[in-house]
Amino acid sequence: MDYLKLGKKPTATSLASCIRSKTMDDSSSLPGKADSTSSGSNEEASLQSKLIPGKQAFMLPNSDINRLLECPVCSNSMYPPIQQCPSGHTLCFDCKSKVNNKCPVCRKDIGSIRCLALEKLALSLHLPCSYHYLGCEEMFPYYSKKKHEMQCAFRPYTCPHPGSDCTFKGVIPPLLAHLKESHKVDLQVGSSFNHRYVKQDPCSVDSISWTLTLFNCFGHYFCLHFEAFPLGNTPVYMAFLRFMGEESEARRFGYSLEVGGNGRKQTWQGVPRSIRSHHRTIRDSHDGLIIPRSLALYFSGGDGNELKLRVTGKIWKEI
Repeated sequence: MDYLKLGKKPTATSLASCIRSKTMDDSSSLPGKADSTSSGSNEEASLQSKLIPGKQAFMLPNSDINRLLECPVCSNSMYPPIQQCPSGHTLCFDCKSKVNNKCPVCRKDIGSIRCLALEKLALSLHLPCSYHYLGCEEMFPYYSKKKHEMQCAFRPYTCPHPGSDCTFKGVIPPLLAHLKESHKVDLQVGSSFNHRYVKQDPCSVDSISWTLTLFNCFGHYFCLHFEAFPLGNTPVYMAFLRFMGEESEARRFGYSLEVGGNGRKQTWQGVPRSIRSHHRTIRDSHDGLIIPRSLALYFSGGDGNELKLRVTGKIWKEI
């Protein structure tokens, strides 16, 4: 199996020897933005339909190929319609307007030239998943790779901390360290828990936003959220559990929550959601224990000027 070795990122002109068939359209024109944006998947399907039946795709694992298909502006992989300047420098269609139709390399006008040579070269490639360094061993045709990576089980998790727009991403061990060190989140061991949420003045009852606690049980980690938000015109508190792993694994567990006081109690039983789902998505789907503020203050006793909620819970593994 031959491997393409390149000393530097080639231009479209230097790709001619890589592809046997004629690849440049005589008109070399692009109809317009509307047709081009809708042509992403259509162009890929069209290119794939032109692949010679029985012709074996070749794998090019070296970094030169990844660099060849990388847009110099956004650093993402390029997909049809790939643009090129008169000198052969390439960039993705979306970035063309970002650089005011000027080549970021030679500053020449980009115009409407399609790099069909590079598009056809990409059609013949099989590349490793971008998350191979995290354990994914799959190889994919170039035009299928992006779809896989959006759902790859090895892709990093985003930080589940709800109180900020944290940009941290990582697999579970570094994510746990990040939550404890950067967000000062408590980690408890065990499948049962008993939490008290206390706010001692009326203003803090209105302004409480959220708390987050981590649990380690059954060899996995869970996040307990307690959050305040308006449900329509009614201020409510909500508690729910998230699983630090994939949704398919989360379904192997169940949990229950209970809150009460003054001889009353409210319970919830459900399945933890994966941290792949944003906490606002779970909150807005009402998938958890929801307590109207008036009832929460009644559970708290007193004159309604302080919040003292006792939330108990249990996590179990489904058989």
